Amino acid sequence: MLTRLIPAFLSALVALPVAAQDRRPSHCIAIADAAPDIEYLHKASFRDGLDPFTVRISYIDHATFLIQTPDGKAAATDYTGFLGMPDFVPDVVTMNNAHESHWTSIPDPRIPHVLEGWARDGQAADHNILVGEMLVRNVPTDVRSGFESVRENGNSIFVFEAEGLCIGHLGHLHHEPDDAQYAALGRLDIVMAAVDGGLTVDVPTMIRILKRQRSSIVLPMHAWSMSSMQQFLAGMSDEFAIEQGGSSIEVSLRTLPPRPTVIVLRPSFLRDEIGSP
Repeated sequence: MLTRLIPAFLSALVALPVAAQDRRPSHCIAIADAAPDIEYLHKASFRDGLDPFTVRISYIDHATFLIQTPDGKAAATDYTGFLGMPDFVPDVVTMNNAHESHWTSIPDPRIPHVLEGWARDGQAADHNILVGEMLVRNVPTDVRSGFESVRENGNSIFVFEAEGLCIGHLGHLHHEPDDAQYAALGRLDIVMAAVDGGLTVDVPTMIRILKRQRSSIVLPMHAWSMSSMQQFLAGMSDEFAIEQGGSSIEVSLRTLPPRPTVIVLRPSFLRDEIGSP
């Protein structure tokens, strides 16, 4: 097994830009094992502390999730400028501008790291930063533009590496990743995937992507209708367990499920009330 995996690991490194190879190495592009016995804990407040080696993922709205780590750091995905009523400032936000519901031109100036996922002046976005103990990096992909044209590197798949977990947010993905992009992503333990049925990739293509990735946890997002969600769940159910969740999960490497699982979270803006889902 080891001799078969080493070439894949090396090819993944080659797929990365030279500059990225000089940075902190990704533990997602590596050989790793996870133990079973999952347990999802739904905390009373997003402000509660976390146990060591545990990450909290809260579904905020549409394509926005809040990822929190035990050292108090927080990242918001596809940030639109609003997370909820509390005055809460994440340490890093990621954005994609294929549609206005995935970014803002006026992010809160208090946010230390605002990462754009699209190309500027013909140069693909290239991020690889440490936020506390969380590594945030991106893999650029193309997006459709106008009638049958393509805007190169108009989207990014962002990867958040924290507490041994590799968490991927596919953003506004418009095509299946190619082999080099799959290699650059590496292992994804948890992935957020759009299931709208066509504004991003169609449902069969998304199912094919996720079955190739075979992440331990899939969190559907960006569902415009129950019909596309039901089509997605039906297509995944032969290889993935299906579960309904609250608005957040807490998970560690130790508690990843023994069988790949789709967890349908309920979006909820941040609030301070005790007993919120």
